[in-house]
Amino acid sequence: MNIYDEPKIDCHNHLFDPARFAYHPDAPYAPSGQEVATLAQFNQVMDAYGVRHALLVGPNSGYHTDNALLLHALAAGQGRFKGIAVVERQISLDALAALREQGVVGVAFNPALYGVGSMRDAEPLFGKLAELGMFAQVQVCEDQLLDLQWLIENASARLLIDHCGRPDAAGGLQQAGFQALLRLARSGRAWVKLSGMQKFAEADGLYEQSHDYVRVLLESFGPDACVWGSDWPFIRQHARVDYGPLLKLAERLMPDARLRRKVMWDTPRRLFGFA
Repeated sequence: MNIYDEPKIDCHNHLFDPARFAYHPDAPYAPSGQEVATLAQFNQVMDAYGVRHALLVGPNSGYHTDNALLLHALAAGQGRFKGIAVVERQISLDALAALREQGVVGVAFNPALYGVGSMRDAEPLFGKLAELGMFAQVQVCEDQLLDLQWLIENASARLLIDHCGRPDAAGGLQQAGFQALLRLARSGRAWVKLSGMQKFAEADGLYEQSHDYVRVLLESFGPDACVWGSDWPFIRQHARVDYGPLLKLAERLMPDARLRRKVMWDTPRRLFGFA
């Protein structure tokens, strides 16, 4: 079966619709032009490529802690979507539970953008997420995971690591940050997104520069703890990225159709509660 025809869940993507949902004044970046990505456009992309569900990630860019567009999409999707929100660190347990009732399954943390110092006050929020059975989705790059060991080891929240941990593509499998990610596999409370290869590999070498990392992540975490994501609509990229070629990249990285079924359908469906 062609990968376009296989059942799929896209576990990392964003919406940007400034005409209907104004950007937050504190957002670090304002996507524009071809980066604008409405719910209607994303539904068309999903339908074109046979993607049945998606985990929508509230972006720091554009919306910061304003989840209005995310919650609108969750309601409009009628079960097609689940969400990852960006919230204030002081959010109450009741407010977090209210987000969960609307289809939010976790909260995003982004030290890759803001630095590891931005995580100093994250431990109480990790505790609330653990209490509600929600995910702490963390985007790190290179060796940042080493500086977050104090938080990772002490927190009981379920962890969802973005974009293969964003290793240094030239650093090799033994680089310290990637090895720290592999150690998380043994914890039983960590999952990893096989996504965002374009964030750490060159556009003309996505397969060559990412396949060793993906292979070892699949071996270490297993397909029951790996999910796939596109990172659509590919903001702040230096070279063109398209959805279809990324699906073909996933097919090359996971040539076994049974493995793809696990990573791209069975595991995210179970993990995030898609019907």
